[in-house]
Order: sequence, then C-alpha cells, then structure tokens
Amino acid sequence: MQSAIATAIGLASEPVALLLTDEKPEGALQFDEGKWGCVVSMFGAAATKGKIAVFDSRSYGCFGGGVALGFGNTYRQFPGSMQGFCNFLSSGNEGWEPGEAIAAGMEAGGARKEFVQHFLHGERYKQSPELVRQFVEELPMTEVASRYVAFVPFNRLEPGQGEPASVTMLVTSDQLAALVVLANYDRPGLENVAIPYVAGCQSIGILSYREAQREQPRCIAGLMDLSARAYLRSQTGRDVLTFTMPYRRFLEMEACVAGSFLEQHPWLTLKGEA
Repeated sequence: MQSAIATAIGLASEPVALLLTDEKPEGALQFDEGKWGCVVSMFGAAATKGKIAVFDSRSYGCFGGGVALGFGNTYRQFPGSMQGFCNFLSSGNEGWEPGEAIAAGMEAGGARKEFVQHFLHGERYKQSPELVRQFVEELPMTEVASRYVAFVPFNRLEPGQGEPASVTMLVTSDQLAALVVLANYDRPGLENVAIPYVAGCQSIGILSYREAQREQPRCIAGLMDLSARAYLRSQTGRDVLTFTMPYRRFLEMEACVAGSFLEQHPWLTLKGEA
C-alpha cells in the first residue's frame, strides 16, 4: 500500500501501521521474553529499515512499553511496584528503604547502570511521586483483545491482515506543520491535534486507541519523550517527531490531499519543489 500523504509531504521514511493481530508476522523482530528494550527503537526499525516488529504480553521491552501497546498497567510490575515507579519517574528511590534494597539487588545482578542510577536518583520528569501517580491514573490503560501488537511498514501491509489501529509517520518540523494543517483542513475548530506528555511509544499506542473511539478522533504529535529520542537518534538523526493518526482519521486525511494546500505554494516551496 502507498500513502498519498507520505508522497505529498516528501516523507523520507515509511509510514508505520500499528496492527492488532492474533497471528505473528513471519520474520518479525521481537524482544526476548523478559528482556529490556525500547519500543520506539522497534518503531524506528520499521520506519527506516522496512522491518516488521511484533510484541506480546511477555515481550514488550519495558514497563512503559507494555502500557503503550495495550498490555494493561505493566507499571505494577516495576521494581517496587507503583511506588517504585512513581519515585523513579520523579525524585528517585534513595531514602526509601525498600527501594534502596531493590537497587542494591539490581546492582549485584548486573542491571543496566543507567537504570539503577535513575531508579535511585530519579529521571526527574515529574516533580513529585504524587504527580506521577496522577499521570498514571490519567493514562487510558488498555487490554488489547489480540495476542500480538505489530509495527508494520505501510508498504508491507497485505490484504487480509485486518485494518490497522493507527498509522504513524516520522516527520521533520516542516512536515509536522503540514500535517497539523491537514488535520484541521476538513474539520471545524483549531485543536484537532494533541501534544500530550506521555512516553514516546504511548503516543503511538494507547492514546491512538483512545482517539479511535471518539466521534471526531484527533491526531497525536509525539516523541516528546527525551529518553526515547536518545534511543532513536542513531536511526533517525536529531530533528524528528512522530505524527500518529487513528486509521479512520488517516483515511479521511488521505482523501483530502488532492486539491489541498499540499499542491501549491507555500508548501511546495518549503518542500523544495517550487
């Protein structure tokens, strides 16, 4: 399959479909069960290398990734459970006796130094554990009905695979601006795109699931997650963001390309075709 939007904005990588499926795609990349990995790096492999990546309830890479893909509240499985996670994302577990014991065990077991450091001293992405708890409570936790969640390059979608949940593009600032305009082109109002504070993978996954249930689904601009940006940089370079469209909205926007601003100045000038 080919995307009219991708052609019109000069997308350098392939759009990526998020597919909920009970069949594991042949030859798909997959994290080893219980092993750490970044879901966004798998998205990068799909967008830039044409790989298919698949996840299930035992191979989602990290706790936030499990939440993102729709395998429930996997933060409960974080070391120290919810309290450990709330401390981790904010001020750290140093000074909390159970947390310090967990950190000592992780160090002895050879856990990643970066993770132990942040576990003890905090990622500092929220000011307090209480704000982290509120953040988690506002996430649209989801239990997908399918066995697998897959990232499939759009040009590798095949008839019979089913309708994707969403389509995500890896975009530059100019392309993001064009997509924000396109998302508002056929709609009333001025807030048909959201930029939420969530993990990079969560803007691709559970937030798009929630938007798909709305009468007027919004698009999600993402990759505001600094950690995910660092993991993805070697694949994509510095200045990229994600733009996720629930599939129904993607089809509507595809139909809007012809006759729109994407065929004339100033977009063609920005794109370098005029």
